[in-house]
Amino acid sequence: MGSYVPSTPAQRREMLEAVGCSSMEELFGHLPQQVLLDRPLDLPRGLSELEVRRAMEKTAARNTVFSTVFRGAGAYRHYIPAIVKQVVSKEEFVTAYTPYQAEISQGVLQSIFEYQTMICELTGMEVSNASVYDGATAAAEAVAMCRDRKRTKALISAAAHPDLIQTVKTYCEGSNTPVEIIPAKDGKTDLDALSAMLDDSVCCVLIQQPNYFGQLENADQAGVIAHEAGAKYIMSCNPISLGMIKTPAESGADIAVGEGQPLGLSLSFGGPYLGFMACTNALVRK
Repeated sequence: MGSYVPSTPAQRREMLEAVGCSSMEELFGHLPQQVLLDRPLDLPRGLSELEVRRAMEKTAARNTVFSTVFRGAGAYRHYIPAIVKQVVSKEEFVTAYTPYQAEISQGVLQSIFEYQTMICELTGMEVSNASVYDGATAAAEAVAMCRDRKRTKALISAAAHPDLIQTVKTYCEGSNTPVEIIPAKDGKTDLDALSAMLDDSVCCVLIQQPNYFGQLENADQAGVIAHEAGAKYIMSCNPISLGMIKTPAESGADIAVGEGQPLGLSLSFGGPYLGFMACTNALVRK
């Protein structure tokens, strides 16, 4: 939480008085002499900040660090401005509780509003939540939003991230929601196969854009096919890519989900990061 725990001489005196001692020696005076160290600790001389930095850099240089990583499968090393870590370490932004006390949570509430606004602008959607566990979880929650009494089956592209597919299957198993995989052809979702798989029992179609293989899907056509069959259309997307390609809303998606790591999170040994989710007003109560 805080970067340090203060302990001033006055505070130490106050704590000693509270336990009935007048000094630190008296506080630990009950310890047997044989367990006490009668010499200074065998520590090397202190180093300046510059010396410590050079020593750490020398040790770190033994690692092999690749400037370009292609094996991230969605998690990559992005530039993060130095100020970010300073801002997010402020205690005003770090809490385990919902900011229900609005009078003392204006900073957190404002930051959540700014985040939701940004996600809506990126995806073209009308409403955004305040994030979920990770991108795969967001996809699973989106599928749950689409399910109803008559339409219970979910179709997911084989070109989506394997973790996403597995997470959706895990979520759907408990709700008796069948999950079928749309075959991929030449690294993209097979739209002919999708058309053949659609029927009145399908609640949603989920594709990833760009997909797991780095290909750009024919997202517009996939949305048309899904909607013609009465199914909802979910698009899992990379938020950075939305600065160049069509937004989920422009491709006809009802729900946009994705992994938030590209927004400026460190790799953190593979996550978890945060999942974003946005949708149309029609699905707000789902």
